[in-house]
Amino acid sequence: MFPLGLLRLFSILDGLSFVILLYFSIYEKRILGNEDAIRTPGMIHGIIFCAFVILLFFSWDKYKWSLKRAGLVFVCALIPFAPFFLEPPLKREQNSLS
Repeated sequence: MFPLGLLRLFSILDGLSFVILLYFSIYEKRILGNEDAIRTPGMIHGIIFCAFVILLFFSWDKYKWSLKRAGLVFVCALIPFAPFFLEPPLKREQNSLS
């Protein structure tokens, strides 16, 4: 499972935490005016994102991905909902390695 399976897991977790963070930052903080609304979700998302980046470096090294491939995976973490579209190709790659 390590590191591609963990990368897939943290990619999905990152995507979910990003969407949740957007909810809290837009609705809770901006609309309802709760200034502390993003403190906890932001920290959780930050930890998940850092773990994702570390796993990306491990995967890049282990599977000898090109810079373009690793960059694409990284950019998907920065765009809302993109990690969910990244999941099927990563799953196919993991299955082909098994």
